[in-house]
Amino acid sequence: MTALARRLALLFALALAACGGGYPKIAKLDANATVLAFGDSLTYGTGVGAPQSYPAVLESLIGRKVVRSGVPGETSEEGLARLPGVLEEVKPALLVLCMGGNDFLRKTEDAKAAANVRAMVKLARDQGVAVVILATPKPGFGLSTPKFYGEIGTEFKAPVENAVLEAVLSDNRLKSDLIHPNAEGYKKVAEAIAKVLKGSGAI
Repeated sequence: MTALARRLALLFALALAACGGGYPKIAKLDANATVLAFGDSLTYGTGVGAPQSYPAVLESLIGRKVVRSGVPGETSEEGLARLPGVLEEVKPALLVLCMGGNDFLRKTEDAKAAANVRAMVKLARDQGVAVVILATPKPGFGLSTPKFYGEIGTEFKAPVENAVLEAVLSDNRLKSDLIHPNAEGYKKVAEAIAKVLKGSGAI
């Protein structure tokens, strides 16, 4: 696929997301519900200040409290070990899970990253926490998003946002460095997640 064709495909996917169609349904979040944004540096907001991180922007878009719990450099295995304590502390109604980027940078096998992401989704769902998966692209000849995110989403009937990070991280105008968005990039991530939440009925 040429670079132009890839970009057109990503724009088409983002347009579909904007229409809010095709997402598994999530119970509407109460006005006082808490959303947990859990992940690595992409959730932490590396490259910008905390108010410009995607969780902070998402909070303003959806009118619900969003707790930012991102640890730069964290792998999916480390995230899986950390998640139970964070769920216990925050007691969220919904989890936005963004994990896998550091696995890909360290060339961990996709199967291992997939198993950890799946375990995190299952852990949350077993506790009655709704889940939205924010898929992370894998570097290589260009960027591509592994299929396992969509497969896990299908298995658990959890919405998956699998286009925005690939689109943002493919556009130098939206990045603060090689692997992190800038403020405008994080804003686009937050907007994409808000559209997923609206399309699923959560908002």
